[in-house]
Parts: sequence; structure tokens; C-alpha cells
Amino acid sequence: MTPSSSLPPRLANLRLLGQFRLEIHGEHVEVCGNAQRILAFVALRRLVGRSALAGTLWPDATEAHARGSLRTALWKLPRNGHALIQCTPETIAISDEVRVDAHALTNSAQDVLHARRPVDDYRSLLGLVNRGDLLPDWDDDWVVLEREWLRQMRLHALDTLSERLALQGLPALALEAALASIRIEPLRESAHRAVVSAHLAEGNVNEALRHYHAFQHLLRAELGVEPSVQFTRMIHQA
Repeated sequence: MTPSSSLPPRLANLRLLGQFRLEIHGEHVEVCGNAQRILAFVALRRLVGRSALAGTLWPDATEAHARGSLRTALWKLPRNGHALIQCTPETIAISDEVRVDAHALTNSAQDVLHARRPVDDYRSLLGLVNRGDLLPDWDDDWVVLEREWLRQMRLHALDTLSERLALQGLPALALEAALASIRIEPLRESAHRAVVSAHLAEGNVNEALRHYHAFQHLLRAELGVEPSVQFTRMIHQA
């Protein structure tokens, strides 16, 4: 079961992880550049003031010109008989009828960090792995900040999930969560320690040692440093 399979159908699906893509009733809809940025920003913030939105997207323009550019871009949003956003004179919000994949990732991470689901509920793991970065080809300052915030939250959730799965005697799933964290950040020691712990829990000492030495070589090559004393002690005890 996927994390969204039990949710009611909605008008639109907005994809922000890996790439920008909008689907309405299952059909791909083209969105122009500025309209894409409006839709992405509002979707991520859920509710935003018009002045804040205009100032973020057009930082070098005067306030009057920025708000005028915002009005023009809003008219270019696809409608298809439905509104993707809800506007008031001062605010803009994403419609409840739009499902945003970044929201699903955030919800999965929060479920793990706040222990809202049983540790062996596979939806928590499925909701955190195999998802791309937030709009990786965009270099806007606000996108960079949102991307790093989402990345850090996912990494901490994967570390937490791996630790909880290991404590529950589920080393294979703990290993999967730890490896997912490493794919996002190859130099993250906490994730590598979780991999070694999972191997040791399964009695695979050789695999644990092989992974430790591979990480040690990576650290030396990339940063010129050694694994932490905590990690080294883990290996010596093994």
C-alpha cells in the first residue's frame, strides 16, 4: 500500500520533488515559468501574503511593479474550470483540492519524528524513500532554503526510523532506512553507524567491517578525517 492509496481523490496533483509537474484529473498541464514559481511557493507555504510573495519572486522590483507582475502571473495559472489557489485581497493559499507531494513527504517525516505510527507501519518508510530533491534545477534563494529544510527533516526522520526499527528487532528494515539516508548524504556518519548496527544485529560481522572500512576510506578521501571515536569503538567491540 502506498501512503496516498487510502486518501480521497483530488482535483490536482502537484509534483515538486524531482521536477515540477502539474496534473489535473490525471492529465499533465503545462504551466509557464512565473506561474510555476507562484504555484510552488504557495504550495510549500500553504498560505502567504501577497506582498511577501511578490517581494520574494520579484526582489529587485518596486513593490508596485512586483504586485503588478504577480497579478499578471496569477492570470496565467491554468484553471481547467477549477481554481488551484484561493485568493483574498491580501493573501493567497493553495486549494484543498491540490495534493502536493512535498506535503506527503513532510507528513511522513513528522509521523516518524513524533512517533505517530507504529514503527512497523511500512507507510512511514515508503513515504521517506525514493523521492527526489525539491525542485533540483531551480536556484532561487527561497527554493534553496526550502530544499535544505526538507532534506534535513527527511535525513533526521530516516535516522530516527532506522534506530526505532533496530530496537524493535527489524534489522532489514532498519538497514533500508539507513541506506536511504546515505543515498541522500553519503558522508552522514549517523546513517553509516545505523548500517553497521543493522549488520551486527543480523550477525553479519564481515558486512559490518566492510561497510566501516568503506566509510573510513570515503572520509579520508573527501575530508581528510577519520570516523568518530564512537564509531571506531563500535567496530572494536564487534
